[in-house]
Amino acid sequence: MGKGKRVGIVGAGNVGSTAAFILAMNGSCHEIILRDNKIDIAKGKALDMSQAAAAARSHTIVSVAEEPEQLKDCDVVVVTAGSPRLPGMSRDDLLLTNAKITREVVRDIKTYSPNAIIIMVSNPLDAMTYVALKESGFERNRVLGMAGILDSSRMAYFIQEKLGYGAGQIRASVIGGHGDDMVPLPRYSTVAGVPLNDLLTDEEIDEIVERTKHGGAEIVGYLKTGSAYYAPAKSTTIMVEAILKDTKQIYPCAVYLDGEYGYSGIVSGVPVSIGANGAEDIINVSLNACERKMFKKSVDSVRKLVETLEAHNFFDEENA
Repeated sequence: MGKGKRVGIVGAGNVGSTAAFILAMNGSCHEIILRDNKIDIAKGKALDMSQAAAAARSHTIVSVAEEPEQLKDCDVVVVTAGSPRLPGMSRDDLLLTNAKITREVVRDIKTYSPNAIIIMVSNPLDAMTYVALKESGFERNRVLGMAGILDSSRMAYFIQEKLGYGAGQIRASVIGGHGDDMVPLPRYSTVAGVPLNDLLTDEEIDEIVERTKHGGAEIVGYLKTGSAYYAPAKSTTIMVEAILKDTKQIYPCAVYLDGEYGYSGIVSGVPVSIGANGAEDIINVSLNACERKMFKKSVDSVRKLVETLEAHNFFDEENA
C-alpha cells in the first residue's frame, strides 16, 4: 500500500509530529517530509521517527525540508503550522497571525507540490481552509480541513463514557464549523446501529452535545501549556490514508460549499467521500429545522472570520 507516495507535513509541533509518527508506523506512504521553522527540532524528530520505523520494520522514510523547495511533488500536504491556542485565548485571536502563516505555506505548496491535496489543521480551522483555497487557486476538492472527524470522535467517546459500553461501535456525527458553534447531530449518531435516542435521555444527549462543543477547551484546561494532539493527529491521518488508498470513505470534513446545504462561498464541515482526488463527493444530509438553524449559526460565525480578514484587506494584500 502507498508505495512511492509522499506526504508533506508543515509544522512539526505536537499534532504534526504525532501525525507523522502514526503514518510512519502504519507504513502508509514511502516518504514523510517534515517542514518547520525550528529546523533542528524537526531533524531530531525525523531521526527518532525513522529509527522507530526501522524498529517497526516499516519502509517509510522521514526526512526534513530545510528549504521550501525540498517539499516537492507531495501527494498530500498537511498544514498544522500556526500559533497554538493558549488558555484564555479565543480562536479569533489566532486569526490574522495564522492566516499570514497559512498564506506563506500555501504559496510554497502551490509552487513545489502543485498537484498535492491540502489538509488544513491550523486554527481557526474553517477560516484557514478558506484562506488556503483562495491562496492556492486549487479546485475545491483539493483543499480540506480536518475537524469533523476529531469532533465526532470526541462525541463518540463522551457517548461511550455516558453509556458504559459500546466502545468501537459508536458512530457520532458532527458537522458545521470547528468551534463553539459546531453542530453535533445526535439524530445521526448510533451505537452498533442503534439510534442514540433509544439509549439515552434527551437530557443526557444535551450534556454530551455541550461537552463535545467544548472538548478542545476541556483538554487545554488540563494541559495548561498547550492543546490536544493525539486525537487531532489520528483524525488527520485517517484523512491522509483515505486519500493515499483511495478508499472513498465518508467523513465529515471542512470544505468550500457551492450551493450544498443552501450555502455558497464559505467553508464548513459536512460529510464528504474522500479518495485520491480529495473531497470527491459532498453528501447532502437532510437537516430538521433545529439543525438547520444551528448550521446557519455555524456558517455565520465562519463568515464573520472571513469578513474580519477582508476588513484587514487580507485578500487584497496577497495580490500586491
